[in-house]
Amino acid sequence: MNILFIGDVVGKPGREALRQNLSNLQDQHKADLTIVNGENAAHGKGLTKKLYHQFLEWGADVVTLGNHAWDKKEIFDFIDDAEYLVRPANYPEGTPGEGLRFVKKKQKTVAIINLMGRVFMNPLDDPFQVIDSLIDQAKSKTNLIFVDFHAEATSEKQAMGWYLDGKVSTIVGTHTHIQTSDERILTNGTGYITDVGMTGAYDSILGMEKESIIRKFKTGLPAKFEVPETEKTVLSGISVSIDDQTGKTNNIKRILINADHINFN
Repeated sequence: MNILFIGDVVGKPGREALRQNLSNLQDQHKADLTIVNGENAAHGKGLTKKLYHQFLEWGADVVTLGNHAWDKKEIFDFIDDAEYLVRPANYPEGTPGEGLRFVKKKQKTVAIINLMGRVFMNPLDDPFQVIDSLIDQAKSKTNLIFVDFHAEATSEKQAMGWYLDGKVSTIVGTHTHIQTSDERILTNGTGYITDVGMTGAYDSILGMEKESIIRKFKTGLPAKFEVPETEKTVLSGISVSIDDQTGKTNNIKRILINADHINFN
């Protein structure tokens, strides 16, 4: 099973980068399943129903979320019916949506889990406790388990990676919008990267207009963050190949496409 994962799509530049590159990336990496993190897709914060369906039309099979999941209030109107949308599983019981989804591709079932960290983030249930029961649910149907861990602290992401080594097929970090170069297969066969990176405006600060953020750092005053209007974009992702029988990752590759670096392979 070949899985293509595209990191945090930020606003219109991110959507354009995804639209322009996704088909080629799927061909290049022979992707059987494509997952896109879409929590920043709508003007940099949140996801709309229109954009969710647009991602599916462009070729995404699953859309994951994160701390901005609820920023567009219309999500409450459709999340329970969105069978290919996954929100962080460690929200309290009764939260709309699902933190675990099963998708069938190539006669194989893949479990996709979304979790959110707690270090420097809004307080949620303990992801280390929540993940154990989710893995039990997943393994009742499949050995192919993919985790999007939306977290700030690199230490928390690494800790989760090692905690899940041998329990899941692949765990990728999202949220910080900066791609790390530590992709690897851990000791017991789990593919890992601390952060996949973002898909959005290239000449930006985490996908947002530079000047207002610089001004915030210089003055300490509040600033309104805006997604810049630009055609210069970056796309960040990861491609993994997973053994259908064992559920272990056989290969993991970073993907980075921008004005200075083109890496399809």
